[in-house]
Amino acid sequence: MSPPPARPTFSRRRLLMGVLTLGLLALVVHTVFGEHGYLALRRQQREMEQLQQQIQRLEEENKRLAEEIESLKSDPRAVERVAREQLKLARPGERVITIPENPPAPADSDKNKKH
Repeated sequence: MSPPPARPTFSRRRLLMGVLTLGLLALVVHTVFGEHGYLALRRQQREMEQLQQQIQRLEEENKRLAEEIESLKSDPRAVERVAREQLKLARPGERVITIPENPPAPADSDKNKKH
């Protein structure tokens, strides 16, 4: 009798397990790092939270501006306040004195410098 033929070093079962392991690894990498993966989902959730905060701020500002518009339509004192503060208007006989918010720094003159 002749000896049995030599077996390959890798069996079909081992090869199949290697292919399945590589496939599973590729699937996990795609699930975590892919275009629609876990990291992309977390990034979209953070962006959505930021947008919701921005919407809330804009809605509050819109409400404040609507109240200011209503006040300007119905309250003569509000109109006068805007005229005085923003337009620098005054009643007849009044003087408007404007004080600069940041006064200019004193200029160094040549007389005060020592040589």
